[in-house]
Amino acid sequence: MTRTEIEERVKAFLIDDLEIEEDKIFPESMLKEDMGIDSLDYVDIVVIVEKNFGFKIKPQEMTNVKTLAQFYDYIESNVA
Repeated sequence: MTRTEIEERVKAFLIDDLEIEEDKIFPESMLKEDMGIDSLDYVDIVVIVEKNFGFKIKPQEMTNVKTLAQFYDYIESNVA
C-alpha cells in the first residue's frame, strides 16, 4: 500500500466516520487541537484502522502521535 493510498483512506474515514470537516485535514493538523479528536474518537479509530489496514493499534505506540502526518507514518510503518 502506498503512502497516497493510506492518506486517502484515512481522509475518507475522518470525513465519513468521524465527521471532521475536510478543511481541517492537513498533514500538519494536530489530532486533538485542530481536528477535535477525543478519547471516544480514538476508540472508533482503533476499530476503523484494524478493519481498513489489517493491524491493531497499540495504545502505548500512539502516545507520541500528535499530528496527522505522524498518524500516516504510524500506519505506514505497520502495514504489511
